[in-house]
Formats: sequence, structure tokens, C-alpha cells
Amino acid sequence: MPLNIDIQQILLHMLNFVILFAALYFLTYKPVKKFMANRSKYYEDLDAQADNAMEEAKQIKTEYESRIKDIDSEAQKIKSDAAREAEDNAKKILSEAESKAAEIIDKARDSAEREKNQAIISANKEIRTLAEEAASKLIIEGEDAYESFLSSVNAGENN
Repeated sequence: MPLNIDIQQILLHMLNFVILFAALYFLTYKPVKKFMANRSKYYEDLDAQADNAMEEAKQIKTEYESRIKDIDSEAQKIKSDAAREAEDNAKKILSEAESKAAEIIDKARDSAEREKNQAIISANKEIRTLAEEAASKLIIEGEDAYESFLSSVNAGENN
């Protein structure tokens, strides 16, 4: 052995190295590789779940947006129906008020006409009474109209 190299020792060291490598391969490499594969699969599943959740969220968002549009259109319809109904009620109330006003005016005209007729009748009665009194005063038995007037004036002053 020229350089103090023992082939048998080198082969034993190489055998030890192969045994160590094989033992480490079976004991650590496979479990680590399996762990890394499981971890990779776990994160891929999480990513897939996140994608599914995102798709569901987008779908729910579009559903809610369509519902909001439907609700807005329904609210607009209800609002227009209410406005139309309010306008119809206002027209109905206005027509009722106009008819009541016409009735009140007719009653007032009838009442005014009756009062006018009563005033005319009353005035005619007073005129008739005055005319009768004047005629009776003119026709006083045996007395002169002027003298009777003077005597009635004198009688009024004495009282």
C-alpha cells in the first residue's frame, strides 16, 4: 500500500454511505415528500374552495342585483299606482265638493227667492194697508181732510 490507502476501508466506507443514504431515503425522504405532497394538495383544495366560494358569491351578487332591480321596478309601480289612486281620489273629492257647492248655491238661491217673494208679499200688504189708511183718512165722514190731519197731528203732540 503505497499511500496507506486501504481499498477494503474505502469500500466499507462507501457501503456505509450507501446504507446511510438508503436508510435516510426510506426514513426521511419519502415521508417528507409525502408531507409536501399532502401540503400541496391541501393548499390546492383551499384554493379550489376559495374559487368555488368566489363563484357562489358572484352568483349571489348577481341574484341580489336582479332582485334589487325587480324591487326597484315594483316600488316604482307601487308609487305610480299610489299617485294615480291619489289623483283619482282628489278628482272624486273635488267633484263631490263641486256638487255640494252647487247644492248649497241652489239652496241659497231658493232661500233668497223665497225671502224676496216674502218681502214682496209683505211690502204689498204694507202698501195695501197704507193705501187703505190713506183712503180712509181721505174719506172721513163730514170732515175735511185737512182738518182731520191737523187734529191727528195735534193729538199726536199732546201725547
